[in-house]
Amino acid sequence: MEKNRSISRDLWKSLREKLRESLISVVPVSLLVFLLAVTPWVDITKQELAVFAGAAALLIVGISLFNLGADMAMTPMGQYIGEGLTKSKKLGILLSISFVMGLLITVAEPDLAVLAGQVSAVMNGTLLIVTVGVGVGLFLLMAVIKIVFHADLTGILLFFYMVMFSLAALLIDSGKGSFLPLSFDSGGVTTGPITVPFIMALGVGIALTVGGRNARENSFGLIALCSVGPIVAVLILSMMAKGDLSYAVPDYSMSTILEEGVGHLFRGKLLEVGKSLALVVVFFFILQAAILRLPKIKIIQILIGIVQTLLGLVLFLAAVEMAFMPIGFKIGTQMAAQNPILLIAFAFIIGNVVVLAEPAVHVLNNQVEEITGGEVSKTQMMVALSLGVGVSIGLSVLRVHLGFSLLYYLVPGYLLSLGLSFFMPKLYTAIAFDSGGVASGPLTSSFILPLVIGACCSLQGDSAVMDFAFGVVAMVAMTPLITIQSLGFKSVLSVRRRESAAIRRILSAADDQIIYFD
Repeated sequence: MEKNRSISRDLWKSLREKLRESLISVVPVSLLVFLLAVTPWVDITKQELAVFAGAAALLIVGISLFNLGADMAMTPMGQYIGEGLTKSKKLGILLSISFVMGLLITVAEPDLAVLAGQVSAVMNGTLLIVTVGVGVGLFLLMAVIKIVFHADLTGILLFFYMVMFSLAALLIDSGKGSFLPLSFDSGGVTTGPITVPFIMALGVGIALTVGGRNARENSFGLIALCSVGPIVAVLILSMMAKGDLSYAVPDYSMSTILEEGVGHLFRGKLLEVGKSLALVVVFFFILQAAILRLPKIKIIQILIGIVQTLLGLVLFLAAVEMAFMPIGFKIGTQMAAQNPILLIAFAFIIGNVVVLAEPAVHVLNNQVEEITGGEVSKTQMMVALSLGVGVSIGLSVLRVHLGFSLLYYLVPGYLLSLGLSFFMPKLYTAIAFDSGGVASGPLTSSFILPLVIGACCSLQGDSAVMDFAFGVVAMVAMTPLITIQSLGFKSVLSVRRRESAAIRRILSAADDQIIYFD
């Protein structure tokens, strides 16, 4: 009885801590929207503000429950699978199950479903989700091989980025260049709140079991590789696209959702998330019976965590669809019509705070601080990510305003980030490329993307959305590669300065401080 009370107290303590973190995450974004509502630049009704306030409260609870569930279920599941399969010493089984889990965990990813829903007019949503899942599964398999054989991440990324841009050139040559931004966005939305905790923990479990020098550092890089897979897969899928490829802007009006009823929205999200998580859970319990055989207490904790993850994601997705998507679209449409330059400034500001509300960012930051032993703190990571995301969203709105190709950003951006990787400790490179995938989470695809689509509708027209509005998620995924590696570069310079100072002090020491022995 006393043990149960202790567990209950720990659970409530953890929940309070997660609620505090969620408040810090969501309140800045909400305050910006409320401040904007009292300006002449945007006309947001009192009803819309009331619904938005309620949705923000749901978002806080949803992120709290999800983060708690990720700690209790998704992260342990990934680590147990990684450790258990690696200890079996059967590489074929490890690789096969990694592929299947990569596929299933991606199908369960909520922000991928959000993106698929917004492009259903030009591409079958189910086909897009399955294609992305296969891409993640294949590249997770490659990432596991990289960990097992201690392969160099920079070389692997360089090769696959060359493949990726070669396919992009072929897509443009085929006359279907409008699909290019969507393809790159697919890589960003894949690594979200379900995928990140599981895949990172899987990498840690495998790396620690395999051992070797820098085992914990070797666990990073899985998110980076799993972000490339969907881009390659969707580029290939886009080249095969046929039929009517004209884009139709989805209905973002809040009134439509309210007319259908909030209960209908919650039931739909519960069914959607439940079916996706069920695939992951069933497969995990098959592994539990066949290979893992974890003790009963751990299974109970995982089940509690899965329920929390389910409830958290339902609340999160319902909140963003109920209010954040409609408000984002309205802000983008109205501000772009009045003052595009002001919208660019607002996009930079909102980008700096929107990353705070991404659940997967907190998971990554905690693991980075733990694995680097505090050398890279959560605060440093968050500042670097916030600045990177702010710049990326501001540049995306600038691209919508001026109307130029996404490649003018991506090609020099990736060349710079890959170039920096040759001068960085491998740990920083792996963290940076993982951060790129993590920063572009559900709120990016469900608040920022509608905002940019709204801006594009005002500035370039509905027909230009595929060319100029999509790609913002890809930008959010790219800029942290540069900012985090810049953080690493600064750290390397600081270490060298300290070493140089120490050597100078030794060399300048007075001779009388040296003791000579006959």
